[in-house]
Amino acid sequence: MTRARPMHALSALARAALLCAPLLCASGAAAQIAPQARKSGAAFMSPQTQAMQADDSSNPGMLAALEGESLWGQKAGAANLACADCHQNAETSMKGAAARHPRFDEGAGKPVDLQGQVNSCRQTRQQAQPFPYESRELLALVAYVGLQSRGLPVAPPDDPRLAPFVENGRALFHRRIGQLNFACAQCHDENWGRRLGSALIPQGHANAYPIYRLEWQDMGSLQRRLRNCMNGVRAEPYSLGSLEFIELELYLAERAKGMPVETPGVRP
Repeated sequence: MTRARPMHALSALARAALLCAPLLCASGAAAQIAPQARKSGAAFMSPQTQAMQADDSSNPGMLAALEGESLWGQKAGAANLACADCHQNAETSMKGAAARHPRFDEGAGKPVDLQGQVNSCRQTRQQAQPFPYESRELLALVAYVGLQSRGLPVAPPDDPRLAPFVENGRALFHRRIGQLNFACAQCHDENWGRRLGSALIPQGHANAYPIYRLEWQDMGSLQRRLRNCMNGVRAEPYSLGSLEFIELELYLAERAKGMPVETPGVRP
């Protein structure tokens, strides 16, 4: 006979999910949020946190973007090249880049997100070692590139080669996983605006990454946030950089299409 795990051994999200399971499991098939009803995650934050994100002098994510600006001009690798040597001024050359990722990479034959694109350039152009996922340097460069798209609409490429990957991402978003048997859609499509424990459930739009999360006291990518959710429902998380995460990013980009980019975002 299997013994139930004591409540104190579970994560905060898992405890809240167990307590709120009747609310989450009572809903039927998930209906996608209508475009006119979509809200940024910032809309679910306190006024103080909203103000922190809106003020560049208070937004801690801007420190990462400033570090990324420094790295942009820093030569690296056997080729002794900087990002700026190929792309010149990021304010013009990178405008809209974050809004259009993930995109299909012909060389790899699969989609690549902005983290993967930065590392691809490091390997092929700079002939340097790729940055580890979630490393300070990689997040800083992605935050700096993302900043150049701030205020522009999320605009996933209209590329038929991406279609099967988007559909895989949609299936992953709606698939129940983990010991708690929850899907992303149960929270973010069906129950947004309600509470899971003490926390408001946002709609789960990925238009502000990488973000500075107050809980982390650090920057993090969308993949880190997705891993947190998978751990919370007691599922085995995908590996950072895995195709499954890229497919989820693709679907979330389609789901947030037209919403303004907020990078670098701040979240509770």
